[in-house]
Amino acid sequence: MIETGEILQTLRMIQEENFDIRTITLGINLLDCADRDPEETGRRAYEKICRTAKDLVKTGEEIERELGIPIVNKRISVTPVSLICQGDPRLIARYLDRAAKEMGVNFLGGYSALMQKGATAADERLLSSIPEVLSTTERLCSSVNVASTKAGINMNAVREMGQIIRKTAELTADQDGLGCAKLVVFANAVEDNPFMAGAFCGVGEPECAINVGISGPGVVKTALESIKGAPFDVVAETVKRTAFKITRVGQLVAREASQRLGIPFGIVDLSLAPTPARGDSVAHILMEMGLEMAGAPGTTAALALLNDAVKKGGVMASNHVGGLSGAFIPVSEDIGMIESARCGALTLEKLEAMTCVCSVGLDMIAVPGDTSAATISGIIADEAAIGMINSKTTAVRIIPAIGKQAGDQVEFGGLLGFAPVMPVNKYSCEDFIARGGRIPAPLNALRN
Repeated sequence: MIETGEILQTLRMIQEENFDIRTITLGINLLDCADRDPEETGRRAYEKICRTAKDLVKTGEEIERELGIPIVNKRISVTPVSLICQGDPRLIARYLDRAAKEMGVNFLGGYSALMQKGATAADERLLSSIPEVLSTTERLCSSVNVASTKAGINMNAVREMGQIIRKTAELTADQDGLGCAKLVVFANAVEDNPFMAGAFCGVGEPECAINVGISGPGVVKTALESIKGAPFDVVAETVKRTAFKITRVGQLVAREASQRLGIPFGIVDLSLAPTPARGDSVAHILMEMGLEMAGAPGTTAALALLNDAVKKGGVMASNHVGGLSGAFIPVSEDIGMIESARCGALTLEKLEAMTCVCSVGLDMIAVPGDTSAATISGIIADEAAIGMINSKTTAVRIIPAIGKQAGDQVEFGGLLGFAPVMPVNKYSCEDFIARGGRIPAPLNALRN
């Protein structure tokens, strides 16, 4: 049970420190919807989603009103579409987007393929359809897993994804490449991630499950303001205690949603997910530790401390912690990251270094519109290598800003925010990417 003191602390976090439940995501298994006819597969998927998720948004709103805890997004994740499609996946995409609209959810994730070791014919069909699908649907999100610690890096898929991202950017150029904001390339993708755009319902998941993603950068920053100048032992303990409090609230919301919907509780993802609003920034937490700007020397160490302390506090508050769990560093969705990138303190290379110790990686980064497909693939390969070697999830969500140069700005609106276009290394990796094949799994993959 949550005690009176914790309730009062929670009210203060909501009213003064931008605390919220970032998302309730309902995972739905669609394996039983597969049919030789993709139109029939889409129809079955649509009906199952509408049947399972019919009360999701209403229940989330009821919990918000009764508990006074903001729940920003209600979302759905489904089985990777390449696993259920034997024909044209675009037909299924239309049904999924229609279901998302009718259920009133913000996004539906799962237009996905798992290609860490190779590609099936269904995977290839889905990949080739991604640019068109993301430019013609409103709420559908896509992800592709191109690497894992066990399988290595599928460089053929990496090469294709560079081309797909460029084409998606071109098809949505009138929206500053918005289609690319709904597309993530993963290494070691997790099956119960509630956060978009990378959420999907993995094959090891139950028939359906409620997964909750919490967020509280402002709460953590406020806690650190009270211990200015204290040694890092005290900083770590303060972050850990704060993460415990916000995870307890996430656990409460998850259990309430599970009971009211009659759907099993899956996990609480205790990631610190920022927004473009001032006072809700992971970068500002790092600056509160003593950095002039995010990206200054010491940034990676500060982020490592933050990520570890968040995990330690969270696992003490819930037995069912999962998803990505840690600190997100999406540039366009974090006002502190935006300001640091704009003034040159934060570079693509520094963000790549920070990937080694945070939850995801190069997230919501705008690059010049003339960035080649090969360069995008090289960036993906570097992130995948970090994930593969370190047995962690890494990801790339990169937006080529067609017609724009470094220093210009892209605008997405809402939680997706805005971002300065960041410069990219000008030297070519085209011959490297053209090799294709598979980078073998590392030696630490043989732990069994």
